[in-house]
Amino acid sequence: MIKAAVIGVGRMGRKHGKALKAAGLELCGVADGLDASLQAARDELSLTPGQCFQDPLEMIRTVKPGFLCVATTATSHADLTCQAAEMGVRHILCEKPMATSAADCERMIATCEKHGVTLGVNHQMRFISQYMRPKEVVESEALGGFCGLHVIAGNCGLAMNGTHFVELMRLMAGPAEEVTAWFSPDITPNPRGPEFEDRAGFIRVRTTTGKRLHVEATSDQGHGLLLCYSGRNGQVVVDMLTGWMRVNCRKEEHRAKPTTLYGLPWDSWEEKLVMTDVETATQKVIEHMLAGSGYPNGQDAMHSVRTLVAAHASAALGGVPVPLDQPAWHEHRFPWA
Repeated sequence: MIKAAVIGVGRMGRKHGKALKAAGLELCGVADGLDASLQAARDELSLTPGQCFQDPLEMIRTVKPGFLCVATTATSHADLTCQAAEMGVRHILCEKPMATSAADCERMIATCEKHGVTLGVNHQMRFISQYMRPKEVVESEALGGFCGLHVIAGNCGLAMNGTHFVELMRLMAGPAEEVTAWFSPDITPNPRGPEFEDRAGFIRVRTTTGKRLHVEATSDQGHGLLLCYSGRNGQVVVDMLTGWMRVNCRKEEHRAKPTTLYGLPWDSWEEKLVMTDVETATQKVIEHMLAGSGYPNGQDAMHSVRTLVAAHASAALGGVPVPLDQPAWHEHRFPWA
């Protein structure tokens, strides 16, 4: 049985611990600088005091895990991932966002490649049924193929949650090519502490295939998460809080008619989605990492970070469209949590 460990056992880190155990790994150690988090991990994950550490590197040296989850805040992701790879850990799953700069993402990828380490990042969208079922519907013959995704949300954080939708868009329509963004002028205090900052606002992404992602999560919106998947022949609207999906599309005999005829007779139905929980989705990421394929890797996650960096560049320029590659911002570190 492969030994596993977790660095950072706040709420999400403890879910990582449960996912590791569900995937059949032996959870042998956890590390966190907060006594309260270590105590919660002991209680929830049935650990002994000797398996709980305040120093993550001491934990790695003592436990010698084969699989490590890095579930700290983003500012420490790069250093911990690189240190763990250099210390002989074979599989590393890092929480998102992958890092706080594009340069740090590259460093993580290069270090893991040098040491033969499998690097995954916990963008679980491909394993979450409430995202994959609408994808299946909008890509069907009835809907005519995917055109774009609109996300309207409360102030969920463009780094904390916006990167999930960037990854979903990449899965559906390929990588981003151009990014446009406007940020809310006020900055809401971050619940993880005053040292962290995540912007609210609006992001538009155009992919290399010409598809569009729009994310509106402004600081004056305090509730909800609504996704509208647009197809050539209709829309799929999902309320992520209630789990209901509503589909409206042209009747079959009208599918070939021009898009200018937007009000033709339609079929409409609703479906209650099966909701995949975070632990189950994380377990799937772990299992695919161990199998060696089909998991969100460092390159996938770096794409999300680069898209977010481009959004900051666009907003700083007053909302002009900018290409994904932003050399002037490559080394810039953001205070994301």
